[in-house]
Amino acid sequence: MDLLAKAGVDVLVEQGAGTEAGFEDEEYAAKGAQIASTGADVLERAQILLHVRVPRPSPGLNQRHAVIGFCDPLGDPDLAAQFARAGATLFSMEFIPRITRAQSMDALSSMASIAGYKAVLLAANTLPRLFPMMTTAAGTIRGARVLVIGAGVAGLQAIATARRLGAVVSGYDVRIAVKEQIESLGAKFLNISLDGVRAEGEGGYARALDDATYRHQREQMVFVLKDQDVVITTAAVPGKKAPLLISREMVHAMAPGSVIVDLAAERGGNCELTRPGETVIERAVTVLGPVNLAASVPYHASQMYARNIVAFLKNLMKDGQLNIDLSDEITRETMVARGGEVVHPKVQALLGVNA
Repeated sequence: MDLLAKAGVDVLVEQGAGTEAGFEDEEYAAKGAQIASTGADVLERAQILLHVRVPRPSPGLNQRHAVIGFCDPLGDPDLAAQFARAGATLFSMEFIPRITRAQSMDALSSMASIAGYKAVLLAANTLPRLFPMMTTAAGTIRGARVLVIGAGVAGLQAIATARRLGAVVSGYDVRIAVKEQIESLGAKFLNISLDGVRAEGEGGYARALDDATYRHQREQMVFVLKDQDVVITTAAVPGKKAPLLISREMVHAMAPGSVIVDLAAERGGNCELTRPGETVIERAVTVLGPVNLAASVPYHASQMYARNIVAFLKNLMKDGQLNIDLSDEITRETMVARGGEVVHPKVQALLGVNA
């Protein structure tokens, strides 16, 4: 609120919007916000609408509105088309470019760090053994073995958290360039050959591999999984179904009591047995498919996301007014719809729209 006030912006907050995250209306009002009784009231009075997950367009949304938030443009391109038909301008927080100037706006990384942390806590709570090695009067208890697959922000946070809890941790990623990052956190890098296949795509993300490469990867990984107490998978490719990394047969080969936490559950899952939002137990192995883990830590998730979105909004503002400058890379890369059209090339391609 303080940052928005300094930017010369008048702020409306829908009544009760922050209650479940631990932020009461009185706190917003004390910072200078006006409390609106309904979402329709906000829509009528505001020009810029800030969301966590962008909802479907409401009646009354039109060309004077700019909407900012997570809108899954590559997974749900029809939402962008609906905003285009309404005439509103839509910005996607998923499309924040990975450049130095945009680091403070990178909401995907903020939420991924929470997911990685929570994944380890879920695993520790489910695993029928302790994480750290302990020397007790009853003898020595060996530390749990944890494998984290995918060394993006979520995976690296999971590695760091599992290490803090005392586990013996290994990490794996198809991008060999992250080996140093995994080892810097005190984990062992799992070396699996991809026969020279290039695995790093645009913006430093992993790129989708072909079925033969994933199959070759699974054939090598099955021997590693047998020795793991916990496996946390985080592998995702933007706009694609999550790659299948753990087959049913691989799960059957794991020791009874083992736990898999699949952070790619919302994209179909890295494990064949994953069901989004559910817990599956097969052959005494527990497979967790949590969704929207950031929402399970709403207080700090809200703080982090607010800082990201305010930094993004300030980049769009000039002299207290919305100033859409398409020569700016951040503005250009995040704009999905404007002037009655879907304008982002990747979303256009999904919709079959000619640029």
